[in-house]
Amino acid sequence: MVPSNEGIERSFKIAIVLTFLFFGVEVFGGYYSNSLSLLSDAGHMFRDAFALILSYSALILARKLPTESRTFGYHRVEIFAALANSVLLLLISALIFWEAVSRIGSPPEIDTPVMFSVAVVGLIVNIYIGLKLRGHDDLNVRSAYYHVLSDALSSLIIVVGSILIYVTGKSYFDPIMSMMIIVIIVASSYSIMKPAVRILLEFSPEGIDLEMLISSLEGLEGVRNVHNIRIWSICSNINAFDAHFVIDDQMLHDSEAIKERIREVLHANGILYSTIEFECEQCGMPSRIGASADGKTY
Repeated sequence: MVPSNEGIERSFKIAIVLTFLFFGVEVFGGYYSNSLSLLSDAGHMFRDAFALILSYSALILARKLPTESRTFGYHRVEIFAALANSVLLLLISALIFWEAVSRIGSPPEIDTPVMFSVAVVGLIVNIYIGLKLRGHDDLNVRSAYYHVLSDALSSLIIVVGSILIYVTGKSYFDPIMSMMIIVIIVASSYSIMKPAVRILLEFSPEGIDLEMLISSLEGLEGVRNVHNIRIWSICSNINAFDAHFVIDDQMLHDSEAIKERIREVLHANGILYSTIEFECEQCGMPSRIGASADGKTY
């Protein structure tokens, strides 16, 4: 069951408060124990808090009604916020990597009991927040969820690292754990950045098979051809479609019924907004896919 907007907003508020609180705990624990991996995870938690605030703000702004100057409303705020989250992740990764490399040769002594205790609490907190945010289709909520999930994995890595340091007495496991956290951060960043960039560049939505969609549309009674097709995403859960349809000359009188059947197929394929233009058979059948800026079809 997908959470309601009201429920997800409440979850965001809880997650933001818990994340900020535990960020402070990890900063204190990291400095007290000399653990770079804990301090890295503290940076990870701060990024999570910032990401949660961005995601929550985007969720609120996206509800604003369209205006004359913003006809699609604020849905794209979700995409810009998700992209900002991803860029922030990469910047933090670079900082952690630089510090980890400098520590491998001469790692400081680590207070493993403190490191272990803080990491275990962090794991519990992140699992709780992750459960609050899971199961939502909105890209920004998914972005926040992946942030928290990656932080939970980071906490688990620190737990394992603290045990290894305690058993072997080798402090260099700490910067190594930090580098492992970097891999997680970069992976989670990419998983959000890729769809955000696709949407901003107005690529065809990944979940829609264009050839299959065209086949379904041309299989409708009265439709002879579909061309000048454009399909893009406004945000993670709103797709738009624009195309010309050549219909049987003798069925022009039934154009509204044909248009309704077309919209049913589009809705079944996850397309909410559509602009449909009809042409008669005598108009000819240009290329299927859109037109260039100079008006030529390809």
